[in-house]
Order: sequence, then C-alpha cells, then structure tokens
Amino acid sequence: MKKTLLLWSFVALVVCCDKKKEAQPKDAEVIEHQAAEQTPSTGAATAPEFQKGADLIAQNDCSGCHKVDEKLTGPSFKEIAAKYTTADVATLSKSIIDGSKGKWGEIPMTAHPSLSQEDASEMVKYILSNK
Repeated sequence: MKKTLLLWSFVALVVCCDKKKEAQPKDAEVIEHQAAEQTPSTGAATAPEFQKGADLIAQNDCSGCHKVDEKLTGPSFKEIAAKYTTADVATLSKSIIDGSKGKWGEIPMTAHPSLSQEDASEMVKYILSNK
C-alpha cells in the first residue's frame, strides 16, 4: 500500500512539473500592445495622414486632460473638432505650444514649449479629424 501511494505521488509530481510553459509574449509584442493602448482612438484605425499627430499625442501628456469622446479636465477631441476647422490649425498649434486659458473654462492648458510648430500642427490635424 505504501509503495502504491508513493508511486502515485511520484506520478502526480511528474505530471505537475512536466507542464510546458505557456508562450510568453515577445518584447516587441508587449511594446506594440502598450503603444496601441496609449494611442488615442475610438476603436477605428487612424487614417495614415493623421497617424503622426496621434503618435505625438500619445507620447506627450495630452491624455491626462483629453480623450477622444470624453471630457476630462479639458474638452474631448470631438468637442474641439466640432468647434474649430482646418483654418484654425495655426491658432490651435500656438495654444498647444504656449498654453491657454479661458477657451474651455478657467483651468489653464499646460504649455508645451518643447514641441515644434510642425509637430503641434500634426497634433491639431489629428484632433480635428475626430469629427
């Protein structure tokens, strides 16, 4: 009886320890997944001409105050797109770089002086594409 119990214990131990490790995601897959989570999106793919702006928004602190569909501290991208047109790209780019106050309430928007005019314009074009 003791030998049978010992044999079955050994078999159970071998079976438990013999499980193959589940495939772990590769580092590139993890980074790609994290980037996809951070990219502003409504679930639809971002058009190629606006991807640079979406990437810049994901790389900066924009998501702390703005979302595509939801008002947080600042307006949603859809609210901004409804109020402004492509004729306002330069004005909105300046607001991103210099910061602003009073356009959407009393809480000021943080200045981003390290952004170039070109990068800020790409961000605005992406925001305005969310109509």
